[in-house]
Amino acid sequence: MISAQNTIRPRPHTTYRSFVEAHIRQSIAQCYQCGKCTAGCPVAYTMELTPRRVIRALQLGLENELENSSTMWICLSCLTCSARCPREINIAGVMEALRLATIGKKPTPDQKKFRLFHDLFIMSFQFSGRAYELGLGMAYNVMSGQFLNMASIIPGMLRRGKLAFLPHKSRGSETQHIFQRLEGQNKAMNQAEAGTK
Repeated sequence: MISAQNTIRPRPHTTYRSFVEAHIRQSIAQCYQCGKCTAGCPVAYTMELTPRRVIRALQLGLENELENSSTMWICLSCLTCSARCPREINIAGVMEALRLATIGKKPTPDQKKFRLFHDLFIMSFQFSGRAYELGLGMAYNVMSGQFLNMASIIPGMLRRGKLAFLPHKSRGSETQHIFQRLEGQNKAMNQAEAGTK
């Protein structure tokens, strides 16, 4: 017999669900929980909420579970989940929307390292047009307080040419143009939201 304490009371109309569905322009009610997204996800084994469970949490309105999850920060945005979905739900877009929805909130201790890495990766890409692995790793180690994390493998990677001492600049003007367009879109969205309040 199931106790009342373990009963989940679905709340289908939540702010997260509305935000996600507006972002992907789809209804997540289409998902019938086949699990193909999770089966194809290359990093599902590291997630406490797999892609299938994220969609289910949105369907049930379990905002607290989503807010405390690191899944959206672990997601690689490789689009494997979206490509495999028989209902053609943009699951990678769901993860992106959840990142946007939680970015202003204080991260949980579990989320901190993932969010830090995510922010540093974006900064690295914005700076040089591609990921500067050595600089990214060093910045992450310093800012996370793990100063010697993976330090033993760096000499071998440098010797084999797997890491570069200096960042490779890759069409910096094109990258800057992308970020400028994103900033313009964010400003327009913020102004539209302020106008509706």
